Amino acid sequence: MNVKFGAPGRIVFREGFAGYPEVVLANKYGSAEVALLGANVLSYRPTGNFPVIFRPAKRDYNRGDAFHGGIPVCWPQFGNRFSKDLPQHGFARKMVFDVRGTSYSEEMTEVTLGLRSSDETKAIWPYEFDLEYTVSVTMKLNLKLVTANAGKTPFAFSAGLHPYFAVRELGGVNVRGLDGADFVNGHDMSTGRQAGDFKVDGTPDHIFTMPATPKHEFAILDSGLRRAIALVSSGNAKTVVWNCGPDHEPVDFTAGDWRKYVCVEPVTEWPGGQKLKPGAKHELLAAIQASLEQT
Repeated sequence: MNVKFGAPGRIVFREGFAGYPEVVLANKYGSAEVALLGANVLSYRPTGNFPVIFRPAKRDYNRGDAFHGGIPVCWPQFGNRFSKDLPQHGFARKMVFDVRGTSYSEEMTEVTLGLRSSDETKAIWPYEFDLEYTVSVTMKLNLKLVTANAGKTPFAFSAGLHPYFAVRELGGVNVRGLDGADFVNGHDMSTGRQAGDFKVDGTPDHIFTMPATPKHEFAILDSGLRRAIALVSSGNAKTVVWNCGPDHEPVDFTAGDWRKYVCVEPVTEWPGGQKLKPGAKHELLAAIQASLEQT
């Protein structure tokens, strides 16, 4: 794979997550690791900064295990309210993606991964599709998830990018960019409207409805690391702020890991899906950039 798609010092494939290949992207701006299993961005570290993405210490995963860290791809449903016939967060995160291409320049290092409908996917979801995911490291980490209806029948889907943003301590984090947005609290389905920054404490599970604008801009403000993480997204009608909390830590977490991250997730739609006609495409995009407070 390195012979066909690699570039010394910039794009390197190696055996990695759950025994499947992963690709390391590197340049003067930073580095990222992307697993072919689930197309999960396992890490992102800008040059001169702390790691931006939280990843649990456990390493012995199997293909069927749910991985709670990195930036999982939730597709063709986000959560489990859209279709009870599909697994939680869909099936893409447990599929092995193909490498469709790599590219690099002085300012950019990039990999494009793909997943097409197959007998395996049709046993779960009976539609023809093409899913393409491009990850690039520039001054930012850029993510583009393109859903294409490759069949003759319309289908409904939802998609989400589920970044676990690394923080020093959950209680010292605010999320900016949600002021005025209506939300549903996923714990009890109560509703409300956000006023000012969203202070992350307790166990947030808030689904925000975004305004009908071309893009949405957020900042994860971490007082412990004295860092701001900027997130710009488009193609998402919803944004979810979530943390598992101390009582529901996944089995792949070390006790106390729940304090080390917050998820701010661009989601196409929730709780339902959106229809995609034959031949049509949908793009879900996100860009992530981190900056430390100057002293």
